[in-house]
Amino acid sequence: MAIKITDECINCGACEPECPNNAIYEGGVEWALADGTTVKGNFTLLDGTLATADQRFAPISTDTYYITANKCTECQGFHEEPQCASVCPVDCCVADEAYVETVEALMAKKDLLHA
Repeated sequence: MAIKITDECINCGACEPECPNNAIYEGGVEWALADGTTVKGNFTLLDGTLATADQRFAPISTDTYYITANKCTECQGFHEEPQCASVCPVDCCVADEAYVETVEALMAKKDLLHA
């Protein structure tokens, strides 16, 4: 599963620098697959949409930090646990039931993001 940030977020920003995939963005900021990764060319998003690495997407949240599930690997291959959850002072980084992925799928995503 990807991780999501709940409405309890206090916008402290502690999570953002901890993400090895640069999947965490400040509210209102557009995101792209290429941000903080080595992705080039085309990439298939979790919803099946084909996108380019540099394509900018609308923010998932405008009020609080957010995580794009398309880049979240739950820190698989980097750390023992999701780093955003481990540093969050209000425990608002939780599993996102909308994006259930196996460890194998998360590792494959990590490999695509950091080829």
